[in-house]
Amino acid sequence: MNKKTCIDIEIDKLTRCIENTVTRESYPTKVLSVAKEDLAKIKKDKTWTFDWDKEHKALNREVYKLTTLDNREVVQGLMSLEIKVDHVYMHLIESASFNRGKSKMYLGVPGNLVAYACKAAFERGFEGYVAFDAKTALIRHYQETLCATLFRGTKMYISTPAALRLVKQYFS
Repeated sequence: MNKKTCIDIEIDKLTRCIENTVTRESYPTKVLSVAKEDLAKIKKDKTWTFDWDKEHKALNREVYKLTTLDNREVVQGLMSLEIKVDHVYMHLIESASFNRGKSKMYLGVPGNLVAYACKAAFERGFEGYVAFDAKTALIRHYQETLCATLFRGTKMYISTPAALRLVKQYFS
């Protein structure tokens, strides 16, 4: 758990919900805490890159899943957060395998999860501040898509105005 992880996911599109890549239909989403039953399914599905069971067991982490309102059984993406003293820290974000690459099914999964992290930061009195370590090659991408600010090295943060923009985009 001490190994430094970087957010290594492309923000494909900032949407209102998630959007089908073929039909352009939007599907309202829900972010829910991952339960033990979810972990069993996730572990069985060998297409997830990260060890979400390990993330879930970490005492200082909260793991969330993104689903559609119509189908809470299908996990569209996962995220691991840590509540710090004055901000929310994003450890990991991962889209389901069918939401990755050129033939992905839905757009907006990563943006939706980041917006939820910002919402959580507002709810906890942190004025929307979310921090994360970015993969070096994606720093500029996060600056452009999330209006994230480079702090030091690969550490980035999302400040109040950028967080407000994301929360309004997904949760208005």
